[in-house]
Amino acid sequence: MLLRCGSHTLDLATPMVMGILNVTPDSFSDGGKFAAPGSALEHAFAMIEAGAGIIDVGGESTRPGADAVTVDEEIRRVVPVVAALVRRIPTIIVSVDTSKAEVIRAAVQAGATMINDVRALRDDGAMQAAAEGAAAVCLMHMQGEPRTMQAHPYYENVVVDVRSFLAERISACEAAGISRDRIVVDPGIGFGKRLEHNLELLAALPELATLGLPLMVGVSRKSMFKALLGRPVEERMAGGLAVATAAGLAGVHLLRVHDVAETVDAVKVVAALKRAGYRAS
Repeated sequence: MLLRCGSHTLDLATPMVMGILNVTPDSFSDGGKFAAPGSALEHAFAMIEAGAGIIDVGGESTRPGADAVTVDEEIRRVVPVVAALVRRIPTIIVSVDTSKAEVIRAAVQAGATMINDVRALRDDGAMQAAAEGAAAVCLMHMQGEPRTMQAHPYYENVVVDVRSFLAERISACEAAGISRDRIVVDPGIGFGKRLEHNLELLAALPELATLGLPLMVGVSRKSMFKALLGRPVEERMAGGLAVATAAGLAGVHLLRVHDVAETVDAVKVVAALKRAGYRAS
């Protein structure tokens, strides 16, 4: 499966690892370790060296209870990092994790070739901003808003609901002029979902893959592993690798992670198993 990201075309026959780069002071996972541009770039280069094919730069935390960030502040955090990454490594795909039209435009102008939006381009002007350029877009499902999404998530059937939402957003993108070869979908693990919802969605990844587009999963260090394993944030890598391996075997194309080197190794094992004829039961 191919994905067009600006002037780049990605071959997703083997799952690709997207490295998370939070340039925020309040990330749940790394506590602002990479908020300064210098440390952010150093970490990005380390993830690329470890095998990340995409770097996802985020300037606003979407954890429950996080403070909102103004457009100007988000641009101030994100754009210099995007520009520096593209200047230093022109072949790398730089994604920006944002929902704001103004940030989309500024990031694409700086060289970003993917927009990763937890709101699936539903905010005012976001769809038009994404359609104006040639960047790929990742459409994620989320019930509610980040700051309150975990209060009372409820679904009649989470798999049906999520698949229907993603299908609708795909149609909206196509109507706006964003072609299918630029679209990725993400079920939004942990975004307005209880543990049982997350597990049901992960078990149903082959069904979500029938949408016919690249499928991304991001579970890295999420609270589902606190519920499952009783582990704090810094001890959740094993759980994340287990899901990454299962997702890769189920046909997922992109894995959004913090622990890049370890996930790249897991992907290599997945590829070897598939070459040997492994088939999910």
